[in-house]
Amino acid sequence: MAIRPIISLPDPRLRLKSEPIAVVDDAVRALMDDMLETMYDAPGIGLAAVQIGVPKRVIVIDPAKKDEEPRALFLVNPQIVWSSEARSSYEEGCLSIPDYYEEVERPSKVRARFLDRMGKLQEIEAEGVLATALQHEIDHLNGVLFIDYLSKLKRDRVVKKFTKAAKREAEERAAEARV
Repeated sequence: MAIRPIISLPDPRLRLKSEPIAVVDDAVRALMDDMLETMYDAPGIGLAAVQIGVPKRVIVIDPAKKDEEPRALFLVNPQIVWSSEARSSYEEGCLSIPDYYEEVERPSKVRARFLDRMGKLQEIEAEGVLATALQHEIDHLNGVLFIDYLSKLKRDRVVKKFTKAAKREAEERAAEARV
C-alpha cells in the first residue's frame, strides 16, 4: 500500500469522466488499498480514483467516526439506482478542494449498485452522511465537483482562489529551481 498524491482544483483531470472497470483483479484491489490509505492519511471519508489521477470508476468510503471501528467500503463501477424525493443538506468538503466547506442539498436516501472488492455485484441503501458521501464520490467519477451545486458566484470565487494558489505555487517552484 502507498499514499498517493491527491490532485486539487484547478487541475483539469478532476473534470474527466472516469472509465468503467472491466474486471476486479489484484491491480484494482491494490489501487483500492492505496486509495484507502491515502484517504485515511488526508484525512477524509471518501475518495474517488480520479482524485489521485486515475480516471477509473472506483471509490472508497469509510463513514466511521474517529472513535468507531473502521468500516471501509470498496465500490467499483458504482451507480445510483434510486434516490428519495426527500432532500437534506450537509456541509461538504473535498480532499481535492482543501479547507473549503459549503452546505449542499442532495437526496436524503439513495440506493447504489456496484461491484465489491471481489467483483461481486452488490447493492447498498444509505441515508445521512453515507448517502451524501456516495453521491459526492460518484459525482467525481462523472467529473462533477460539490462546488457545482453552489451558486455561480460562490463557485467562481473558490475556483479563482485555487487557481491563484496553484499559480503562486508554480511560480515558487520555478524560482526554487533557478536557485
